[in-house]
Amino acid sequence: MLAKRRLLFITLSNVGDLIMTTPLLEALHLRYPNHLIDIVADARSSELLLPCPYLGRLLHKDKGAGIPGACELILKLREQAYDAAVDLRSAVLTLFIRSRQRGIKRRARSAGSHAVQHHFTALRSIVGANTQIPDARLWLDKPGRARAKEILSHLPHGRRLTVAPGANWPGKIWPVERYAELLNQIRNDFDSVVIVGSKEDISLGERLRSLSPLPTINIAGSTSLLEAAACLSESTAFVGNDSGLGHMAAALRVPTVTVFGPGQPDRYKPWGPLASVVLAPNQNLRALLAESVANNLLSHLARISTTVAGVGA
Repeated sequence: MLAKRRLLFITLSNVGDLIMTTPLLEALHLRYPNHLIDIVADARSSELLLPCPYLGRLLHKDKGAGIPGACELILKLREQAYDAAVDLRSAVLTLFIRSRQRGIKRRARSAGSHAVQHHFTALRSIVGANTQIPDARLWLDKPGRARAKEILSHLPHGRRLTVAPGANWPGKIWPVERYAELLNQIRNDFDSVVIVGSKEDISLGERLRSLSPLPTINIAGSTSLLEAAACLSESTAFVGNDSGLGHMAAALRVPTVTVFGPGQPDRYKPWGPLASVVLAPNQNLRALLAESVANNLLSHLARISTTVAGVGA
């Protein structure tokens, strides 16, 4: 039998987009701490939600399933009466379910420039207009942690930099030779490097590994999302292109530097206090020097260290 006290959350598809909706999940949980949250997500990114401690049912929305698939999903959702339902896609599904409150995104320019601020307009009527937006969150599971421990055991202990040299579009990729130059410039500040990415990034990762001056492993394409997240969580810092991996790192409280060429960094940069960005001149990544990224990374880490020391004083 399904739990009586539940909420419904319909999230987005890609990894980065999904992570930018986790501040809403956190806010819903804080508003309704005794509720489980049923989540409708995409199969390609939903694995990241499995360890969420307040997850109820995890259901998939498959665009390719057409009207029959949508009807099947609606029937599953109608098995439960929800205290609140939030739809970050089209709000169509929530018209067919049983819910006391409904939240949909508003077309409000005053919400703020970042996508997370826009998403949060869907919650204002549910959690209150003055609710502060939480940081993005990711959760880890025991198998992922165990796999990460095994993978990272091949590297020396100490300061570990994780690098993501790939992206889902070639125009977003900073040249791998520049990543190699970056590693040379910060070789005295780190003890090892982990290269992460998808299967499409394996050859790119191997190229960078061959150029790295530090002990380096390339795990691109060889881990699940949760295993990659567990490896990221063990990082001292992260540097990567505009991709879901940067959002994952920031959500895991890892100091993060994201390299932006084409794109909208004000809207799509990782959400949270430990995230920094480097903008390529004229959005041309080939014009971005390794020295600029190295300076940003080291000054970013120094600021964080100073802030932490100040809080602990």
